[in-house]
Amino acid sequence: MSEKLKGAAVFGQSGGPTSVINASAYGVIKAALDAPEITKVYGMAHGIVGLLNDTLYDMGEEDPEELKLLLNTPSSALGSCRYKLKSDEDLAKILEMFKKYDIRYFFYNGGNDSMDTCSKISDYMSKVGYDCRVMGVPKTIDNDLVGTDHCPGFGSAAKYIATSIAEIHKDAYVYDTGAITIVEIMGRNAGWLTGSAALAELSDAPPDLIYLPELLFDMDAFLTDVEAVYKKKTKCLVAISEGAQFADGTFISQAKASATDGFGHAQLGGTATRLALEVNKKLGVRVRGIELSLLQRCAAHIASQTDIDEAFLAGKSAVEYALSGGTGKMVIFTRESENGKYKCGIDYEPLSICANKEKKIPREWITKEGTYVTRDFIDYVLPLIQGDNTRKQENGLPRFAKLKKVKV
Repeated sequence: MSEKLKGAAVFGQSGGPTSVINASAYGVIKAALDAPEITKVYGMAHGIVGLLNDTLYDMGEEDPEELKLLLNTPSSALGSCRYKLKSDEDLAKILEMFKKYDIRYFFYNGGNDSMDTCSKISDYMSKVGYDCRVMGVPKTIDNDLVGTDHCPGFGSAAKYIATSIAEIHKDAYVYDTGAITIVEIMGRNAGWLTGSAALAELSDAPPDLIYLPELLFDMDAFLTDVEAVYKKKTKCLVAISEGAQFADGTFISQAKASATDGFGHAQLGGTATRLALEVNKKLGVRVRGIELSLLQRCAAHIASQTDIDEAFLAGKSAVEYALSGGTGKMVIFTRESENGKYKCGIDYEPLSICANKEKKIPREWITKEGTYVTRDFIDYVLPLIQGDNTRKQENGLPRFAKLKKVKV
């Protein structure tokens, strides 16, 4: 055990929201408020931007029951950002804020780019000799963080996608007339979410074809595949990743000409619409393009209770590890078995391993034809979608946390 470090803690959320990111927030905030070594607990308004702008909330002023409702409140309760630290000037400003508020514990909840922010802050504080413990708390529906078996947020998004695909299947297959439906699912370079559409087969309502960004997209082969299914069934349900690319590196949606986020990533969308036009042109049949879009991220009404519990555990574990002297790490999940059943374990990996890297679906989990996933993929995802969100309701609607957000 390391010598106890006394001082304040600060927590922030970054990147895209999820159904369970606030469960991680609650894990961090509750554990920090309960720790005698931590003198104050601050929340950053809109992630690292809030710290740079000296806009912090005093989390100790919040009603404990409202904080508990974070477990079932989607999106980022403190606000998010997509801000890339630009220079040592930003890091010097962060050090200034740390000294101003005697911050000795820094917790940042996000994905690949957020871990990059964490890593830079950790390295800088070490370089200047400021005693501070920096921990990354994982989050991303994309499930593409390196070092961890899976990511908080993925299980709930996968459950939403599988359920939505099954329901779309029931709708698309009801008529006696022919129809093709193409569903576009989030995922820039990794197809974990799109692959999760295959779980709909467990409801006897699967997609017919699945196309992942791990494999290059070929329009002619795609049209041939769709035509073959349609001729056999007079129906075809396709799930495709928004990040699917041609061999020349361009997106189906031609996203190179569209906007980018603060980290230079293309803002995708329009894949299903373009493919619907191509299919209609070739086959001359009714085609519908559906983009699930933002609905995938914050569908807390169908969140996996397993995901909620693990997200809370990730936040709590980050605080416990920092209090024991740990720093410069991201909390990771390990896959374990207890009495033959799935169990989530906790470990820690250096931020440098997790930052700016992407974990993709193994090729052996994609069928030889490249148009579906294997049973190994389904077995991997299935434990993560278990359990239903037991959220509080009022007037038949979800009761979300109402934070006072008292500024420091």
